[in-house]
Amino acid sequence: MQDQLKYLSRGAEEILLESELKKKLEEGRPLRIKAGFDPTAPDLHLGHTVLINKLRQFQDCGHEVLFLIGDFTGMIGDPTGKNVTRKPLTRDEVIENAKTYEEQVFKILDPSKTLVLFNSSWMNAMTSAELIQLAAKHTVARMLERDDFSKRYKGGQPIAIHEFLYPLIQGYDSVAMKADVELGGTDQKFNLLVGRQLQEIYGQKPQVVMTMPILEGLDGVQKMSKSLNNYIGVADAPDEMFGKIMSISDELMWRYFELLSFRPIEEISRWRGQCQEGANPKDCKVSLAQEIIERFHSSSAAQKALENFEARFQKGQMPEEMDELTLASIEQGYPIANLLKDAGLTGSTSESLRMIKQGAVKIDGEKVSDNKLHLAKGSEHVYQVGKRKFARVKIAI
Repeated sequence: MQDQLKYLSRGAEEILLESELKKKLEEGRPLRIKAGFDPTAPDLHLGHTVLINKLRQFQDCGHEVLFLIGDFTGMIGDPTGKNVTRKPLTRDEVIENAKTYEEQVFKILDPSKTLVLFNSSWMNAMTSAELIQLAAKHTVARMLERDDFSKRYKGGQPIAIHEFLYPLIQGYDSVAMKADVELGGTDQKFNLLVGRQLQEIYGQKPQVVMTMPILEGLDGVQKMSKSLNNYIGVADAPDEMFGKIMSISDELMWRYFELLSFRPIEEISRWRGQCQEGANPKDCKVSLAQEIIERFHSSSAAQKALENFEARFQKGQMPEEMDELTLASIEQGYPIANLLKDAGLTGSTSESLRMIKQGAVKIDGEKVSDNKLHLAKGSEHVYQVGKRKFARVKIAI
């Protein structure tokens, strides 16, 4: 039990209550470990996998994972951390986003020890009278103890009534699932504790709450998020994944090792000590990148990504594989700024112009300095923006 507790608490921010977790582990039965994900976007990123990795560790210890897809709560919209009412998703958006979740999580989780659930299966069956009874089990005063609600209330920002339902329904999920332990990010602590409270009200033993840190994005400052474009996607191509990991700072690398790596903590500590004594941290970063790519792709893909990275950045070669596309011709020639945007290499023409000014744009390996360059019909070139973005673009005749 002590070995399990040490293994399971690795990287955890807080365990409420650790004494209760010890007692549950001492029972010697498989525990029901809950984690919920609202399908607000079709793809998961490495920030999501901090929780999923912990779920896998519980599975390694013989416990059962209850992977909850919040298709019902996704239509409410999680208000956590929001200073305005979040736009709810439509049913069609939720279903579409949920389709890829199972495929992605089973790159980490053991399917034989995982039960995938949808909270619509019990919430759709709940009558309006039952929902009112659920709402009666919590107070407005208690809801306003939640930091984001409190700030919005004091600041005169509106709070919609349906937002109060979100923590209640998330908590009720724990009742419906009879969860022994629930995992969540540190920003979910209030909601997870509501689950404990409701389980006691419904005559169940309260779940243990385990919060995990929020993983910083590539910038090392803000949390990893697709909307902030500082993320590494689970579905990213191996070369893109490798390049992104190699771009993080040396200090952030150790944070990623702690929360994303399955290597023994003693090994990571030894590597960190060696780097402090003068070893090149790049070698450790390569090991991290290969471990992550092997998890989501394969060992051969990880090796190939390393070879491609070394070829691009150490030998100045272009990648063997890149996006290829054909753009419709423009009579007076295709403006370079528009071409880079339309090829997906930049997010806007203004970004294109900025990258050209910085000397970060190349055509067939040659740096571009003319921001008014127009490309002729029928031309085909390899365009590069920065160190990692490449595309072979043909302009139709």
